[in-house]
Amino acid sequence: MDDALTPFTVDVPPAAVADLRRRLHDTRWPDPPTVDDWSQGVPPGVLQEVCRYWADEYDWPARQARINAFPQVVTEIDGLPVHALHVRSPHEGALPLVLTHGWPGSVVEFLEVVGPLTDPEDPRDAFDVVVPSLPGYGWSGRPTAPGWGPGRTADAWAELMRRLGYERFGAQGGDIGSFVSANLGARHPDRVVGVHLNMVVTAPPEGRGDLDARGQRALDRMAAFREDGSAYSHQHRTRPQTLGYGLTDSPAGQCAWILEKFHAWTDSDGDPVGALGIDRLLDHVSVYWFTGTATSSARMYWEMARAPQERTPRVDVPTGVSMFPEEIFVPPRAWAERQLTDIRFWREHDSGGHFAAMERPVELVADVREFFRPLR
Repeated sequence: MDDALTPFTVDVPPAAVADLRRRLHDTRWPDPPTVDDWSQGVPPGVLQEVCRYWADEYDWPARQARINAFPQVVTEIDGLPVHALHVRSPHEGALPLVLTHGWPGSVVEFLEVVGPLTDPEDPRDAFDVVVPSLPGYGWSGRPTAPGWGPGRTADAWAELMRRLGYERFGAQGGDIGSFVSANLGARHPDRVVGVHLNMVVTAPPEGRGDLDARGQRALDRMAAFREDGSAYSHQHRTRPQTLGYGLTDSPAGQCAWILEKFHAWTDSDGDPVGALGIDRLLDHVSVYWFTGTATSSARMYWEMARAPQERTPRVDVPTGVSMFPEEIFVPPRAWAERQLTDIRFWREHDSGGHFAAMERPVELVADVREFFRPLR
């Protein structure tokens, strides 16, 4: 096995940036909706302004430089190139920690927490941070055969950590990253000291009887998601290829597909652009556009639909959970304890949503430090 770790730098050619701008200027816009809200999708005025900024003002070379400020590597694991940020702490004895993003996130989701995690005020809280791009996402390779679900990805992460020199490490993630992190704990308990999640997907117990207010809120959010918010997921897990033709060809389409989820899943009073900043939002859209990974990223949902056991593996290693109120799923602790058998940390915040590392980086970092402190 070739364990080579090759240094990597993001390098999108100027011609690709020029092509993006041309396509945005040439967008053929659809008819406007018959309502003036988001109930039929992204309002034209919102998307057109985001795309205008993307075409005329967004500075990709500067945003690319932000990513390249962090050391990166690529290594081939199980036949697939795996890309990762790898930032060592300046402090001795730092605990290795692998952070895993989801969809429509990317490694740039974690840029604001890498510094505080690697170089904290108290050196005893220091981490060596590894942030891989999921298979089919960002600058990792795109699988050419089925089988790359959360379980196989977790195995690849374990091998990645070994190659980086880490036999013992922690895992953290949300969205698809929560499934990968849980699988790391379930499949490699001898190496994973603990798993911290900022999204937990678990069903209510059977025969649950009367629900308290907290349980009813969780059930209501789950029902609302299934009724009005899960169309994207159904398309991803059933026909990712068909979806990918449009998103790969149209930057406006790719932007709308992602912008809708930032609207739905952030604690932003309906204004994700204002809450997160247009540049940070377009960083994610640009990663998907420039890497051409609309189809391969959606395909992870197709994989998860064929391995449902990898969505809710039993995790017996110490587990911590940070719950943010505008998350897609907000199950009570009692529901999660059936899957996560050794919960050591559980905190429900009063603000924030799905993209915790972007929306509430200070709170997320504090929770991660507190959870892992006794596990070092």
